[in-house]
Amino acid sequence: MKLLVGLGNPGSQYAGHRHNIGFMALDRIASDHGFGPWRAKFNGELAEGRFGSDKVLLLKPTTFMNDSGRSVQAACAFHKVAPAEVVVFHDEIDLAPGKVRLKTGGGHAGHNGLRSIHAHIGPDYDRVRLGVGHPGHKDRVPGYVLHDFSKADQDWLDDELRGISDGIAELVSGHGDRFLNAIALRTAPARSSTTKTAKPIPEAAPEPDDTRSAMEKLRDRFR
Repeated sequence: MKLLVGLGNPGSQYAGHRHNIGFMALDRIASDHGFGPWRAKFNGELAEGRFGSDKVLLLKPTTFMNDSGRSVQAACAFHKVAPAEVVVFHDEIDLAPGKVRLKTGGGHAGHNGLRSIHAHIGPDYDRVRLGVGHPGHKDRVPGYVLHDFSKADQDWLDDELRGISDGIAELVSGHGDRFLNAIALRTAPARSSTTKTAKPIPEAAPEPDDTRSAMEKLRDRFR
């Protein structure tokens, strides 16, 4: 069993924030793959589904970002999910917008949602780092992530979420490279060839059969 956790803050006023891209990813997965309805459970919202024989839980903590770990710990304890089977989707300011990376273990890099999860289940879980870009100075980070994506972000954001949904079964089955490739196919599709194919030269029409007699040919030659 896999537990996929999306990080964000509850409430409509936060729904479009960069900090809520983890919620957005899980909403797209649940919608596209026919997961059950969201239910209030474990201080969060929980939906259940399957990819083949793999049972998957989707969890959006509603404890607010800074206390996300409490919800994750409760879900893990009830369903007996080890940290190694947990995958957390979160915003990443150290990656450019539209970039996605996978990481297992390691530090929380100051991300308050990850910090809380570390405190409750330790660091040995997987992360899907969803790049949102950096505002340029650390003092501007809180206001930046707690602000809606701009209109200019909408195209790449939609492509990325579609790619995540396309490849999520691969991630669940342990094929992280295929998961990332599915996202890349959405965010950076292969360009069609710009080489122009030369137009075929039409064949000359066949000459009609010459039915003149030898005398007629000689006469026409000296006209």
